Amino acid sequence: MSLSIALKARFVFPVCGSPLPDGVVTIADDRIAAVGRTTAGPCEIEDLGNVAIVPGLVNAHTHLEFSDVTQPLGEPETIFPEWVRRVVEFRRGRTNDPCEAVRQGLEESLRAGTTLLGEIAQPGWPREEFDASPIEAAVFLESIGLASDRAANKLDEARRHLAAACDAGRHCPGLSPHAPYTVHPELFAGLIALAAAADAPLAFHLAESREELELLLTGGGPFRELLESLGAWDPTAIPHGARPMDYLRRLADARVRALVIHGNYLDAEEVALVAQARERISVVYCPRTHAYFGHSRHPLPRLLAAGANVAIGTDSRASNPDLRVLEELRLIAREFPELRPAAILELGTLRGARALGQADRAGSLAPGKLANLAIVALPEGDAIDPHELLFDSALPVVKTICRGRAWP
Repeated sequence: MSLSIALKARFVFPVCGSPLPDGVVTIADDRIAAVGRTTAGPCEIEDLGNVAIVPGLVNAHTHLEFSDVTQPLGEPETIFPEWVRRVVEFRRGRTNDPCEAVRQGLEESLRAGTTLLGEIAQPGWPREEFDASPIEAAVFLESIGLASDRAANKLDEARRHLAAACDAGRHCPGLSPHAPYTVHPELFAGLIALAAAADAPLAFHLAESREELELLLTGGGPFRELLESLGAWDPTAIPHGARPMDYLRRLADARVRALVIHGNYLDAEEVALVAQARERISVVYCPRTHAYFGHSRHPLPRLLAAGANVAIGTDSRASNPDLRVLEELRLIAREFPELRPAAILELGTLRGARALGQADRAGSLAPGKLANLAIVALPEGDAIDPHELLFDSALPVVKTICRGRAWP
């Protein structure tokens, strides 16, 4: 391995260690060679000035097909089933190419410092766009089918997706049974079995809204009305008295690597189960989407206190103004001042990499890991905790480095 360059910044945030003032990250080819106050050997030093070097950010949950939406669908605090109706209408009325939207989303994510993401993809997803992007990705094929007679076709689709070869390890296949209100138990069980057999990750929207909990518990409410209006309701698919715990137990028992997307309304027992299964199950919190719908306060502090692994996602531009993970972290810093700033940065880096099964090569700045970095402009002045310079600011990511290569 030959040393190529050393980058110096006002602060380097390794995540796996304390912030380094006047820190230096030495890059050799596509890997990190050293992190410290000096270079790992004779090489060119580029002083980046008043910036922070942080690990490439991890967006553990997004839907890039909506990246061409200029503003979130509906109105703030719209009840969730009504927003789902708008999504269905948007998809059915779409006239432009969703592949172009995915390309835009990858480009926006890269500019915002994201170097690893979890994408919820539709059948026929544009693999060529991911091949052309330097971003690492887990691509979860979304499966929707509340009627039992759709299960066989959806499982065949999933098998084909898992059989697709990875491209030099930069993206890998995963599965996404969409949510309890859109996936028949037979399909849910089949997708879990396929993911477990292939050691592939699985993403599942769960405990996202009050209306979802009502549907599970009673079989009624706004979600049932929506599904009936769409001709998608199956009264036998969801047993009355169900709750998110029923689905969490299935995931835990299968020992599949699972991402519980949102988890906005997990109760104390469910938080405890997620924490107990933290080696295999992660919760992905989407802060600005959560705020858009006016949900109750997220159980983030309780999850972290219990020892659960929590990652961060942007969801999509259908419920979020942009795809900037840094802005998600800044919202968390404002909404949860009781959390340590260092722990907040970890949510968008190492914990996200852990959720996606990539912690051995991403999520922190350490020798041997991929040279994936985000360069963030810093304000003037000082702070007792340097992390505050990242979060008490509106300054952007100014450069992204993927595998040692700079991207504007």
